Amino acid sequence: MGESKLFAVDLGASGGKCFVGLFGDGTFRMEEVHRFAYEAVPFFLPDRSGDVTERTYWDDTFIYQNIVKGLHAAKRQFGATLDGIGIDTWGSDGHLITQDGDTLGKVYCYRDHRLDTMCDELRARLDAARVYAITGNHFLPLNPSNQLLWAATRRPEFLKLAKIYLPIPALFNFYLGGTTAIDSTFASVMQMMDAKRGKWSNEMLKALGIPKKLMPEIVAPGTKIGRLQPKLAAALGLNEAPLIAVGSHDTASAFAAAPVKNPKKALIISSGTWSLVGKLIKKPITTPEAMRLGFSNEGGIGNIRFLRNCMGTWIVQELLRVWEIADGQRMEWKEVDAITPAAPAFTAFIDPDDSRFYNPPDMEAAIRSFLAGTQQPVPGDRGAMLRIVYESLVLKYRFVNETINAITGTGTEVVHIVGGGSNNLLLNQFTADSVGVPVLAGPKEATAIGNLMVQAIGAGILPDLKAAMPLIKDAFPIATYTPQDTAAWDTAYARFTKIIPS
Repeated sequence: MGESKLFAVDLGASGGKCFVGLFGDGTFRMEEVHRFAYEAVPFFLPDRSGDVTERTYWDDTFIYQNIVKGLHAAKRQFGATLDGIGIDTWGSDGHLITQDGDTLGKVYCYRDHRLDTMCDELRARLDAARVYAITGNHFLPLNPSNQLLWAATRRPEFLKLAKIYLPIPALFNFYLGGTTAIDSTFASVMQMMDAKRGKWSNEMLKALGIPKKLMPEIVAPGTKIGRLQPKLAAALGLNEAPLIAVGSHDTASAFAAAPVKNPKKALIISSGTWSLVGKLIKKPITTPEAMRLGFSNEGGIGNIRFLRNCMGTWIVQELLRVWEIADGQRMEWKEVDAITPAAPAFTAFIDPDDSRFYNPPDMEAAIRSFLAGTQQPVPGDRGAMLRIVYESLVLKYRFVNETINAITGTGTEVVHIVGGGSNNLLLNQFTADSVGVPVLAGPKEATAIGNLMVQAIGAGILPDLKAAMPLIKDAFPIATYTPQDTAAWDTAYARFTKIIPS
């Protein structure tokens, strides 16, 4: 049997990467072929009343162009035949498409302030407990349910013109192959799917005012959903490769690549712009306590990801952006890694998930406001500011771990950190120190690896994810971090819990 070649597109909240995965004779290797950066862009435009509002958009044309560049690179390096193409993305957003394949307006970003009040508007239409019982999803402004409710109430003319709503990974599959299906991992986070039945909820759609005909077909991860458009394939010099639905919510793909031995005893953190902190369970948990504590049930690959969204390194990224504006140049990560551990420990704490850190114009000002409001000392320099953020983030990991164990009746013996954040040595060590158990960090590109493994199952290369685990372990190093100075972290945690909601 010859070597099989699969193409993975991994689109995060700050950039995209394209990889080729090569499978043959019981081996696996993965090569990055293209990487590109992007960010959501703010516009200040008048609406129909004349009021000027801030709109935050993604440049989907730029992202699609770079997917095409990735396909060109794959052909140059590995030849003109691909056995599959799979796309995973950040876990929100989407777009309305007309009968003629036109997009209705620009693609909004989930951090756009139009969504600030939408959770309350949804709760006014359907009782919050009922929403949670149906969907298993926590109330977050970024949920696609809120985005469609906004469209129904503010842009009803768009719904009249639309043929279908495409979640963001389905949008790019549509650009490549005209296909419109979405896999269950992404559908499960949209707050419109019945978590127990795996189908769109008529009750939710009615409450939102969304016709069911606008919603795409839900398919299982690993399903072949189409092929590269013949004209596009010809232009690229590639075969009409199958488009395979992967765990298109990037967290689903990342969790799928975590080398977990015992799911009941393993906490998994997909670490990046967001930190998704949770455990793998067999069935959704939609109890009032799970709802109160902000947990979501997200579809996995043969399981449920029971997790909480934590703000992640977004706060650090925004600090670097603000400082770049002030300085005229970007602080490099090697400087961040130098000044943060040199700063004094445990001077103050923030709640990383406080709403003021979601999308402020000035992240440093937002942190200073939180510290002042909680009567804590303001940091004297940037290193101290960064250390406060990192320490607070891992203390929040500990809080989430304790609450998830209380709900599930499990314990934690190991923390798996996957994704780009697994390369952050300081954050990994702080996590081990804070949670008090060993941390296994890696694989770094877990999302792309999970993407490729699900593609391999869909293409008939692998029978299941169990067969993928030895390939992952052989191909990628896993770093181990053991807890240190846990007594000091215990004391810090007692202080931290006083400034966060219980």
